[in-house]
Amino acid sequence: MKINGNAIRPGMVIEHQGRLWRAVKIQHTQPGKGGAYLQVELKDLRSGSKLNERFRSSETVDRAHLDQNEYQYLFADGDMFTFMNNESYEQITLDKDMIGEDQVPFLQESMMVTIESHEDSPIGVQLPDTVALEVTEADAVVKGQTASSSFKPAMLENGVKTLVPPHIEAGTRIIVNTADASYVERAKD
Repeated sequence: MKINGNAIRPGMVIEHQGRLWRAVKIQHTQPGKGGAYLQVELKDLRSGSKLNERFRSSETVDRAHLDQNEYQYLFADGDMFTFMNNESYEQITLDKDMIGEDQVPFLQESMMVTIESHEDSPIGVQLPDTVALEVTEADAVVKGQTASSSFKPAMLENGVKTLVPPHIEAGTRIIVNTADASYVERAKD
């Protein structure tokens, strides 16, 4: 599908120079002289290399058609992760790099994820926006620190460090954003 160069958004996958690229960052630039353009940081989905490219609104780019299917996470074997399609019971094994090093700690048994495919070849995994995890370690609250909106460091059960409000203690279950490991709220379970 063809789209205008200025219609590119972060997370969008495009075909450019014969390869698949995911837009990571975009910046609209309007120089004093000449036409406006969109500065886009692209990441190659196969090799992981990055490219900065300028797209004018008059240019067209090919938006890649991606198939998105729900899969259930089953287990990990070293750096390989196995998922199952709940409708066809077909299993697929993906490398750690395909999921993303920062996303792997958030995978939980039986978690439903979305696997993106291009021409029947998997190119990425989308985890749910948030997950519930238990705080295993939390620093003590410093007296007087509760007056302002302050955060303290904490360690989660999956080994990821995050910042939590002063009232959160070890043993508390919290909701964490999978994109940046930030605290969202206390779990209601």
